[in-house]
Amino acid sequence: MTPRIASRRPSSDEYSSDYHGELIELVEGDCVLEALENQMYWLCELASHLSTEQVDKIHPPYHWTVRQVVEHCADAERVFGYRMLRLAAGDETSLPPWDENKYADSRFGLGNFAALVGEVGLLRQANVSLLRRIVPRAWDRSAEVDRQRITVRAIAWLAAGHLHHHLAIIEKRCGVEVPRGPGENRD
Repeated sequence: MTPRIASRRPSSDEYSSDYHGELIELVEGDCVLEALENQMYWLCELASHLSTEQVDKIHPPYHWTVRQVVEHCADAERVFGYRMLRLAAGDETSLPPWDENKYADSRFGLGNFAALVGEVGLLRQANVSLLRRIVPRAWDRSAEVDRQRITVRAIAWLAAGHLHHHLAIIEKRCGVEVPRGPGENRD
């Protein structure tokens, strides 16, 4: 039987992309609110272990610096939040895709790294606050995004899976492993 808490893991009929399913599977646990909040700990811990050289270096085969990846995560967090807001409100207007590469090409590049990490944190806090205040039935609302039907719940889990994906790559690129949540020890 599927748990009925609103923040539960989405069923496969709540999204239609295999890639979305892969991102959602990266996220541990059964409550996306907990996962979204714990990731902020992971991001801050990871950021505190990176040197300026690591942040501004391109690590082949990747094409973005770590700073650019964090900028991308801020952009994505904004997009996820806007989509969740629209769908939760019952707006069924089809939403277009977003081209993260166009956003990357237009980056300002002026933010210091700590400020970028803080920006992701503020955006994530805003998204968690939105999810905490919507009524449970709003989590089930859906609309077409990039020509694919998706629910608010699935978008929330995608936001968590997306950040997880990028933080794991940053750890690998920089040879750093940090705790992913409060109280977790990684020896």
